[in-house]
Amino acid sequence: MINIILCGGSGTRLWPLSRTMLPKQFVRLFHGRSLFQDTVLRNQSLCQHSMIVSNREQYFLAVDQLEQISGIEVPESSPRMTCDFSHSQFLLEPVGRNTAPAIALACMAVDSDDLVFVTTSDHLVKDQVAYEEAVLQAKALAEQDNLVTFGIQPAFAETGFGYIEADGNEVLSFKEKPDAVTAQSYIDQGNYYWNSGMFCFKAGVFLAELEKHSPEIYQACKSAMPNSVDCAEIAIELSAMQAIPEDSIDYAVMEKSDKVKVVPCDMGWSDLGSFDALYDEVKTSAQSNAVLARLDNSPAPICVDSDNNLIVARDRQIALVDVHDLLVVDTTDAILVSKKGSSQKVKNVVAEIKKSRPEMAEIHRLAYRPWGTYEVLVDTEGYKVKRIMVKPGGRLSLQKHFHRNEHWIVVSGTATVTVDDEVKLVRPNESTYIKMGQLHRLENHGKIDLYMIEVQVGEYTGEDDIVRVEDTYGRS
Repeated sequence: MINIILCGGSGTRLWPLSRTMLPKQFVRLFHGRSLFQDTVLRNQSLCQHSMIVSNREQYFLAVDQLEQISGIEVPESSPRMTCDFSHSQFLLEPVGRNTAPAIALACMAVDSDDLVFVTTSDHLVKDQVAYEEAVLQAKALAEQDNLVTFGIQPAFAETGFGYIEADGNEVLSFKEKPDAVTAQSYIDQGNYYWNSGMFCFKAGVFLAELEKHSPEIYQACKSAMPNSVDCAEIAIELSAMQAIPEDSIDYAVMEKSDKVKVVPCDMGWSDLGSFDALYDEVKTSAQSNAVLARLDNSPAPICVDSDNNLIVARDRQIALVDVHDLLVVDTTDAILVSKKGSSQKVKNVVAEIKKSRPEMAEIHRLAYRPWGTYEVLVDTEGYKVKRIMVKPGGRLSLQKHFHRNEHWIVVSGTATVTVDDEVKLVRPNESTYIKMGQLHRLENHGKIDLYMIEVQVGEYTGEDDIVRVEDTYGRS
């Protein structure tokens, strides 16, 4: 069985933890791992191969995180859960067109008789045994040429999910996200389940149903597929991707097909779609507040006559006095404070941030790049200071800037620096200077990480003041 892992989505409802360049699925939330890493580990015991569907920027994040878990065993889970990075293939979308095209393209890259297990990359599953049992049930149904979805036993009347009305494995109807009264009526009836967004079927059966019910999507996906798919990375051309109609798998196929079955299950599932959902996962009966420490040395919050709060802490001391039912999320460059029950409105905050300070919706102060990381230490009018780490073998793009000069000071490791036609080595406690408009590149040919301080001076120091002339990683 092949695990198709959908890696799209920006996770704006978990801002400021989740941002476009580091969305929810790649944020390390539990046990020092991300939800994406947990997804890969969770399915290693069930699937022989994985097809990861992502965009180009998330591809580099996914590769880094796969390498970090490659070969590890997870003590609190099944001993079979180890990650073999060699069995992962990538399908790279230049733009997202929703789940139906993403799944269709992935299915076109495998044999028609292959069983595929479609999962998102940003959900939490706490009961591995129940999860595996549900997947095996779905596999048996899929082998009989059914399209199988998974219905989650609802814990409460959630208005943010779609529902599946079922009679055993038979799907009676799909329901849109209901209002509170309707959601409660579903709970009271007892045969309604949350729509999990997970599926299991033969690739060819799904594609036949897609061609039958949404022929425009099928034909556009077929035209977009490269001739060769026997490679580690299958890249779809931008123009071909843009020509594919946008639609979800539910609308395009599942709600129209007569081959659909459902596996009702209770596996400790959560989509972690809001800070309220995160509170439910972090809170324990022994705590008066739910505390998620992002760093090992995060100082313990001080809470005076305060309870039922979610506190997401980093390295600052957080103190609460006489407050209840709050969500307090601290990051290096932003703090979110919200009432519990109102965290769905965080998306409205993101909309405002995009108008006034769009970079804060895109990227953290600590940003991940295919060559390493950079962290913004100071950002003020006229200058910016960064700490840059370049991995062994990493190289930044050959680039220039129109609005800033740059000073580079090497702290550790050895930098290979190109400035116009000159190439030189810069060692610890040595520096170099790049004038505005000069072509330049930074590389690490050594065997250890390269650390350096970059000081940008100019009238504008935004990340979009980069003109890439050449890039090893295919970025424009």
